[in-house]
Amino acid sequence: MRIAVSTETNAGLDAPVAGHFGRCPFFTLIDLEAEQIQAVQVVTNPYFLAHEPGQVPQFVHSQNVNVMLTGGMGGRAAAFFEEYGIRPVTGASGTVRQALECFQRGELGGYAPCSESVAHGHGGSH
Repeated sequence: MRIAVSTETNAGLDAPVAGHFGRCPFFTLIDLEAEQIQAVQVVTNPYFLAHEPGQVPQFVHSQNVNVMLTGGMGGRAAAFFEEYGIRPVTGASGTVRQALECFQRGELGGYAPCSESVAHGHGGSH
C-alpha cells in the first residue's frame, strides 16, 4: 500500500501534516508492506502555487497512491480521488509519523469536508 501525506516541509516522517492537501508544498509518500514502512519518498507538489480542479488528485494518482492522508480537503477533491480509486482520509495532524500511526490504529479513516471548503461553498456532502 502506498500512502500520500500532504506536508508543509520535505522532512519525511518528521514533516508537519499540511492542513489542506491542494495547497501543500510537498507530498510524503510511504510504502507499507504488512504494516511496516518499506520506503519514504518526498515529492514536490507541482501545483502548490495554483491549480485547476482535479490537477492535484491526478498528480497524486500518477504516484501510484492508494490512500491520501491530509488535514482537510473539499468534497469535489474527495470525489476526484475516489474516481481514481484513492481513498481520501482527512483529519490528520501532527507529523507524518504521528498521522500514519493514527491511521494504522484506525483512528483516522474517514472523510469530512474541511471547514474552509464548506465556507467557500464547495464542501459537498459525503
